[in-house]
Amino acid sequence: MVAAFTWRRPLWLALLLDVLVWVAGTVLLYGGLAPTLPVDVANSWQALLTTLLPAQPEPQLLVLVHTLVWAAATAGAETLTRTSTRIAAAVPALAVFGAALVLGVGGAGSNLPVAGALFIVVAVLALLRDGRSPVWLLAGVPAAAVLAALAVLAGPLLPVAARPYDPRDDAGLPPPARVDGVSPLDRVSAWLQIPDRELFTVEADRPLNWRLAVLDRYDGVRWTSGARFRPTGGTVPEGEWRGAADVVRQKVTFDGLPGTWLPAAERPERVTGVRGLAVDPDSGVLLAAAEPAEGFTYEVTSRVPEPSKEELLAATPVRDPALTDFPDGPQEQLFRRLAQQATEGADAPIKQAYRLQSYLRTNASYDVTAPPGHSLKSLEFFLRTTHRGTSEQFASTFALMARTLGLPSRVVVGFRPGAESGGVYRVRSGHVIAWAEIKFAGLGWRPFYPTPGRSGAKDDHEVASSAIEESEELEGEFARGGSEQPAPSQPKAATETEAGGGVSPSAMAAVAAGALLAAYGAAVAVLPWWRRRRRRRAEAPGQRVLGAWRQACDDLGLRGERTLTAADVVARHPGDISIHLQPLAEISNFVRYAPDAVTDEAATAAWERSDALRRAVRARTSVTVRLRDRLLLR
Repeated sequence: MVAAFTWRRPLWLALLLDVLVWVAGTVLLYGGLAPTLPVDVANSWQALLTTLLPAQPEPQLLVLVHTLVWAAATAGAETLTRTSTRIAAAVPALAVFGAALVLGVGGAGSNLPVAGALFIVVAVLALLRDGRSPVWLLAGVPAAAVLAALAVLAGPLLPVAARPYDPRDDAGLPPPARVDGVSPLDRVSAWLQIPDRELFTVEADRPLNWRLAVLDRYDGVRWTSGARFRPTGGTVPEGEWRGAADVVRQKVTFDGLPGTWLPAAERPERVTGVRGLAVDPDSGVLLAAAEPAEGFTYEVTSRVPEPSKEELLAATPVRDPALTDFPDGPQEQLFRRLAQQATEGADAPIKQAYRLQSYLRTNASYDVTAPPGHSLKSLEFFLRTTHRGTSEQFASTFALMARTLGLPSRVVVGFRPGAESGGVYRVRSGHVIAWAEIKFAGLGWRPFYPTPGRSGAKDDHEVASSAIEESEELEGEFARGGSEQPAPSQPKAATETEAGGGVSPSAMAAVAAGALLAAYGAAVAVLPWWRRRRRRRAEAPGQRVLGAWRQACDDLGLRGERTLTAADVVARHPGDISIHLQPLAEISNFVRYAPDAVTDEAATAAWERSDALRRAVRARTSVTVRLRDRLLLR
């Protein structure tokens, strides 16, 4: 179309007509004349760099694409009609394609087929402009196609293909802004006073707590959000957790929920049905451009992490001063003293968090009539005097007490699943709940629910209430080394047989003793092998490296001493063992501080060192000592 305006016309007239074509395109794009057009053109590149791909088809973003394509077409058409060069007319298109590659890094799909097709088109242009016979065209096009195919196949092998530069990493984001006039945490007590107000409904695969807002900044008076929301076409960046997870799909319909926060389960990965959607890449919290009206519907796909017990116990908190900052005030000493009292004897950060949770559950009561507020003075009054509150006080207190222990924390406001009917969960204002989260390296944010149930210690409004019982079971199991076997219960049929005179008590005792010995022998033979095999075959390379390190510590007799650092372990074992222990310690330390950079080769090398250390330990340990350790399951 542009070429038609430039053919056999003066240059000034052709350029004028080309500009009119560009203006006409913007009118179609905006649906009319747009007074903000010059500003949009100037700012659209920055808007694209601060938008998570795929970008939404908004005029403020598409105007840059329209302008670049128009400029390339105009320059190419002018060059084609006014010069006799062969491929100079393709240079503007190549430049625009290069700009698209830079702005589109991180988008879905591959650009290699497009690059190959562009190469073939340029080759055809060169052959046609060269004025050669058609035989050259018949031979040149297949040759160009073969070269393009080879380039497409070789493209993924280039070093830059593994991690291309993304200018979004260096793009300046707007500063955090207050989203709503009223924080969701300030609404908790008010919602509990009118518990039957309809807020939204959720059609979901399973019941979960619906996360609404994340608040990670505390100034001594109130919790606020430090989120940096970025526009997105529906994709949500992945969190830190890369392990096992359950995918849950939800369809949410608004019935009266105020504000622009959008509820969703756990960590969303994809959202559809929202125009003007924004997301905080750190927390995965969703935000609408305007307050949704009643009946507004959208769909969410979320990932619910499912870490193993070993991964939880090996988790270490991240180092982030902003997430462990405690405001100046005399209350810090009180929070620290109570936190240390609650977690006394806990030898792992995850155990500290669960014991702190249990402490608040058992030393204060849930009361919807408690005075609202989460300032330091309000929380001090809660801890010293009333000992009753809503989840607003429990979650805020937990997060601040965790910070005094060096555990990075934040407060989350959301809702219980709601009343279920036919796979649809009706969420009312009385279902509101606040909880706390702690950030662990590799695991990401883990939720904790310090609010007790209304009827006592058993929480009646937490979906994952079994997490508390599981944590207590974890502490007991790992304190014993996981080696004790429960005694088999005596079946009722055996008692009846004995009463009838069929089997004597001595025979029953002999059978029971034989069963216990057989179970013990199986445990002695299988447990060490199973533990080593599970560690060696972990899914992530980083987990396999840590498994190799834990296996080496077990072989050295340090199974119960989890507080030792890698340097402490190496210092305890000088000599020939350190030849294998020192490199293994270096690999494990690298995993703890840079888990995303661990490769399969590093995991293989770690296990080679661990196996060599195991052989060295066995060679210097007598058979009787090894047999004793095996029988005692050390």
